[in-house]
Amino acid sequence: MADSITSPYLDQPLGAAVPDWQPPPYPPHEIMTGRFCRLEPLNPARHAHSLFAAYQLDADGRNWTYLPYGPFADFSSYHNWLEHNYSSSDPQFYAIVDLATEAAVGVASYLRITPSSGSIEVGHLNYSPLLQRTPAATEAMYLLMQRAFALGYRRYEWKCNALNAPSRAAAQRLGLSFEGVFRQATVSKGHNRDTAWYAAIDQEWPALNAAFQQWLNPANFDAQGRQCITLSALTAPILYQRG
Repeated sequence: MADSITSPYLDQPLGAAVPDWQPPPYPPHEIMTGRFCRLEPLNPARHAHSLFAAYQLDADGRNWTYLPYGPFADFSSYHNWLEHNYSSSDPQFYAIVDLATEAAVGVASYLRITPSSGSIEVGHLNYSPLLQRTPAATEAMYLLMQRAFALGYRRYEWKCNALNAPSRAAAQRLGLSFEGVFRQATVSKGHNRDTAWYAAIDQEWPALNAAFQQWLNPANFDAQGRQCITLSALTAPILYQRG
């Protein structure tokens, strides 16, 4: 990253110049397809039954602990929630479809989409047991990050409850840098929430993109589908270089 500069008139430091900056377009709500999964604009008529069935495999409702909604007692309640939220432009919801089964097995979204500053966040992540710890789980995150940077966003954010250890580990595995904790950021389900912030920026994307492509390459998986090299091993040097 370029060093800061000093105003020639006021002798005050300024950030690096961003020549010809133009805000990126709003992300199109369109399908993203990879090798293991497809992200489709969330549609209750198409996805609700599959998603609810997949979430039922989470018998103790652990998936919902750190989300501001859920768990849902029955399909009708879940369907009603989707109907009231799926069509928003921010958050912009996607169903994650497993290409091997054509079943919707998780949800993700873009949110806090701010083209004027080139910033976008990923969130509302809810991976059913059918999606967790699979190549499709990682690929879904790659597809969302890839589109954001391809559109010209400068900053890609991930925020989570500071007590959500799996989410924090996932952010760093994906190559997003820890930036700090906002104390008492909000109240969720009657409890205080401190929010941990992670992010990647456009100048880091080429290295991250190469790491994802190497990890997702078929050559990285053996005959049983086990990874040969972990994504953490590929992204750790990038995080280390940042500092």
